[in-house]
Amino acid sequence: MHGETPAAATSAATDDSAPGDGLVRAGAIVFIVGAVATLVTVAPLFLGTDPFPTVAYLVSMLMGVGFLVAGAGVLRSIAAGRRRARAAQTAAAQPR
Repeated sequence: MHGETPAAATSAATDDSAPGDGLVRAGAIVFIVGAVATLVTVAPLFLGTDPFPTVAYLVSMLMGVGFLVAGAGVLRSIAAGRRRARAAQTAAAQPR
């Protein structure tokens, strides 16, 4: 830490992101976009107006895509945690 600027030390200390966290965040954003699109496409049914074009319904499918991306991030995080646990267990079992 000697010779680092305070900003660099702070960013290094707060960088606790595990593998898969970015996928979970991206999946959540895509899911929210799909959820909003779903609400928008269902609204004309309740309001009695003309339905939206097919593209709006295709954007609604992003909700499922976001769920899958976030799920992949969770699985990646689980795999990384297992690798760390296995490495720690192997290191603890090594004779000294």
